[in-house]
Amino acid sequence: MSLLTLSNVSKSFGERVLFENVSFNIENNTKMGFIGSNGVGKTTLFRAILGDEDFEGEIIKSSDLRIGIMEQTPPSSESLTAYDYTLEVFSRFFEIEKEMEIIRLTLEKGEGDTNRLINRQEALNTEYIRDDGLTFRSRARSMLLGLGFLESELNLPMNSLSGGQKTRLSLARALLSEANFLLLDEPTNHLDIDSVRFLEDFLKNCNKAFIVISHDRYFLDKVTNTTIELENRKISCYTGSYTTYLEKKEQVKKAAERKYDNTMAEIKRIEGIIEQQKRWNRERNIRTAEHKQKSIDRLREDLEKPEEDTSKIRFRFTAERKSGNDVLKVTSLEKTYGDKPLFRNVNFEVKRGERVFLLGPNGCGKSTLYKMIKGTVPTPEGSVFFGTNVDCAYYDQDRSDIQGGKDVESELWDVYPKMDRTQIRNALAAFLFRGDDVFKMTDTLSGGEKARLSLLEIMLTGANFLLLDEPTNHLDIRSKEALEQAMEDFEGTIFIISHDRYLINKMADKILAFENGTVNCYNMNYDDYINKIAINAQPLENASEKVKKEPNDYQKQKQLQSERRKLEGKIKRCEEAIESCEAEIERLNQEINCAGSDYEKITALSGELSTKEEEQVKLMEEWETLSLELEDL
Repeated sequence: MSLLTLSNVSKSFGERVLFENVSFNIENNTKMGFIGSNGVGKTTLFRAILGDEDFEGEIIKSSDLRIGIMEQTPPSSESLTAYDYTLEVFSRFFEIEKEMEIIRLTLEKGEGDTNRLINRQEALNTEYIRDDGLTFRSRARSMLLGLGFLESELNLPMNSLSGGQKTRLSLARALLSEANFLLLDEPTNHLDIDSVRFLEDFLKNCNKAFIVISHDRYFLDKVTNTTIELENRKISCYTGSYTTYLEKKEQVKKAAERKYDNTMAEIKRIEGIIEQQKRWNRERNIRTAEHKQKSIDRLREDLEKPEEDTSKIRFRFTAERKSGNDVLKVTSLEKTYGDKPLFRNVNFEVKRGERVFLLGPNGCGKSTLYKMIKGTVPTPEGSVFFGTNVDCAYYDQDRSDIQGGKDVESELWDVYPKMDRTQIRNALAAFLFRGDDVFKMTDTLSGGEKARLSLLEIMLTGANFLLLDEPTNHLDIRSKEALEQAMEDFEGTIFIISHDRYLINKMADKILAFENGTVNCYNMNYDDYINKIAINAQPLENASEKVKKEPNDYQKQKQLQSERRKLEGKIKRCEEAIESCEAEIERLNQEINCAGSDYEKITALSGELSTKEEEQVKLMEEWETLSLELEDL
């Protein structure tokens, strides 16, 4: 069934045409990725669909359409907590609970029309159970935890939350809403890899249609079955995910180029005939030339020259000299804040030419480790050693290297005073700072513009070792692709902190992953890494056979075996408790279903069910912790 149809939708701001003749259709099963360079009008098209933007053309909405969106500015409140704000999306269930409570009290008092009240109570109870009212509180909690909130953060007041946390709250409300069509604008911003994977699983399995604006290509590949691109004021629609879109677009591009080349060759051939006929200058030849000219006119009328891509960064990292084979060695590095350890016993090496990625959830210490390598955070424990002829260049995700109070041209010129104006302008133009853009004040630059300027400054250093903290943040897909190509062509070494799984999967020689308070090394790409940790997360069998024996260390081996047996016993008891809990939850659900209109009984059973579900969650967390401890042993 069609939920939404756009027909010849156009939008202009004065003489500037943002997009024109946009047409596509949204069905119940449409999971659409929406891509395009920054500033082309993607968010404006969302606003047009919502009715918040004037436009030309027609947008037809089904009577069954219920739109869910991520609110841009959630409220700030001292009394409203993050959890309470999320629960507001279930206001219908609160109203049902309130009405059922009033009916219960009225029946207890013997007031009103008893039969009517019981029938109403039964109807409300049926609706409440049918629409999963029994689980809405636990669903809200699970959604927030899945999107990266800590248990301790659920009851924080709204006015104490960061901008990123508020964005995640808005996303949670949109996903939990009763909408059957979602408009999601960069939903993976402010999410770490684990939270993005949670979001992917939800979107793949939910029964909601959606359009998602995103520059996260790995994410788009996982969740979408249709791709639209807004480019040169026009929408192109492709069936399939992002990778399929790339393949089909390349085919369309080559076909258009072949058609253009063939048509131009035909025009040139006919022009030769015309020239020849004119030289003979007879009446019959002149008529032939005129006829041939009409053929050229018809060909030119339908001729479309493939548009050149002017919105892509063009640059190349070049190392001025070659480093030694040993580029970086980190030994026994530790960091604590007060009595709380952030990480411990971090050891790894980076060799010349490697592309090394540092992964881990938000708050695990990635940026702190990066700053310790950089030297801006002290290293009280352990050491950081750079090899021979290693020239470093650093990219910080907060772009603190860009000074305010000057324009773009002056910023670059101050860093590289030996370059002349032409060289400066050419370098800026290659990074899409053209015309009056070079006079923009650095304080007013967008996140993407600041990222491009910082990357340009690094490109010009001639360093042979690049240390990059989230370099693809704020970049659109075209800029990401250009950066990837530059890094692939770079003959030096790269150390990168990133959540960009497409980039990691494409480029990684080695992955350094924060796990259990330290860093483990995997010589593989992202997909292989994910498969490996998934296998490792499964319960171990015959664990005693998998322990690496140390010669001449009998006592230590016996101690390990003893600890292992204790953990295996705890895990077994935990699994038995989980099975018992699951059986009890199933029993309670059956009793609730059989309770009919006995609201008082349903309320009591629901309380027991909620308690059991919380117990189950705690047991699962305990089982996961014990399993990780066993794996470490």
